[in-house]
Amino acid sequence: MSIRHTTTGRKALAAAALTAVFGLALTGCGGDSGSDEAQQGGENSAQPSAPAPAPTEDKGEQQPDTAAGENVDPNVKLAEIRGQSGAVLVVNQVQRDSGGFVTVQAEIKNEGKTSLNPAQWAGSESVIVRQNLSSVGGATLVDKLGKKRYYVLRDTDGRCLCTTKIAALQPGASTAVFMQFPAPPQTTTEVDFTLPTFATTSLKISG
Repeated sequence: MSIRHTTTGRKALAAAALTAVFGLALTGCGGDSGSDEAQQGGENSAQPSAPAPAPTEDKGEQQPDTAAGENVDPNVKLAEIRGQSGAVLVVNQVQRDSGGFVTVQAEIKNEGKTSLNPAQWAGSESVIVRQNLSSVGGATLVDKLGKKRYYVLRDTDGRCLCTTKIAALQPGASTAVFMQFPAPPQTTTEVDFTLPTFATTSLKISG
C-alpha cells in the first residue's frame, strides 16, 4: 500500500506546483482557441502544469508515494462510477482549498472476477506514464461553464500530485486514491470528472 505524506507536506507541494499553473499555464487555461483541445469540443484546455520548483528537501531523493484517505469519511458517497472489468470508483470528497487547488478523494473497488491493472488509469501522456507508474494521473476535470479542462498537478520531475504505485486490485479488493487539480473559478461549483476506463460523471465542489 502507499506511504503516507502529511497533509501539510502535500499542500506545500501542491502550492509549489500551482506556482507554475498560475505563472505559465494561464495561457492554456485561459482560452487559446487555436489549441487542439479547443478545436475538439470547444474547450480551452488547461494544459498540464509546467514544472515548478520542488521542495529542497526532496532534491536527490526519490519521492515517496502519497496515500489517500486523510480526513475523509469513507461512508460519504458523492458519486459511484462504473468502469471496465468490474471496476467501481466511489467519490468521497471534492474539496476546494484556500491554496488554489481542488482535491478529489475516492476509492476504487474491484467488483469483477479478474485482477485490475492500475497502469491504465495513468492515461497516455508520456511524462505521467513514465514518472507515475500505476497512478491515477490520467484524471481530468472539465469546467463546462468556463470551457476549460484541468489536469492533475505535478512537480518539476513530472511526478503527479496523486496516488501512485497502486498494486493490482484482486477481486473484492479496494484502494483509496486522491488527485489534486488547479481550482476552477469560485463561480464554478460543478465539474465533469474523468478517469481512463471509467465513465464521466458530474461532481459538485465543496469549500
